[in-house]
Amino acid sequence: MNIPELLSIDSTILILIDYQERLFPAMHDKGNLLSNVLKLVEGIRCLGIPIILTEQYPKGLGTTLPEIKAMLPDVTALEKICFNCCDNENFCTALEHSGRHQVLLAGIEAHICIYQTAIGLARKGYQVNVVSDCTSSRDPDNKKAAIDRLIAYAMPPTTTEMALFELVKTGSGDIFKRISSIVK
Repeated sequence: MNIPELLSIDSTILILIDYQERLFPAMHDKGNLLSNVLKLVEGIRCLGIPIILTEQYPKGLGTTLPEIKAMLPDVTALEKICFNCCDNENFCTALEHSGRHQVLLAGIEAHICIYQTAIGLARKGYQVNVVSDCTSSRDPDNKKAAIDRLIAYAMPPTTTEMALFELVKTGSGDIFKRISSIVK
């Protein structure tokens, strides 16, 4: 069995895909989805991990939700029209420049942009971790199908709390206390 390395603060990057104003309201369980995304972003910022943010055709689907944008004043969204972010040159350049090889991937929709991007990233040699409680589709069956297929391709999901504590590594110290307060 090929067991991946645990997430590391120095090796991880968070990719947030298409949490947009006109798309988000149609997502299944959007209240929990937004709550989890905000916790994830706050925890990742606390740990000093870089973030890439994308927007799918913002002229038609709107820009990133204001709640998320407010937490990322120094992050510029990368516009795209492709479903697989790896087909976008600006995305690939930003990812390569990060020097990171472990990806936390979260966004919408699970069965389209998340699924295709996860496959694209894995083909490029990245260790992909889809954050399932920060990922959704309009229809929960589509999300389940995407997660099931990613599991079949050796990309099992993680959760906000699981990923953050995997990055922290220890149950003591100020960082642990900060992350604990975020996930509660």
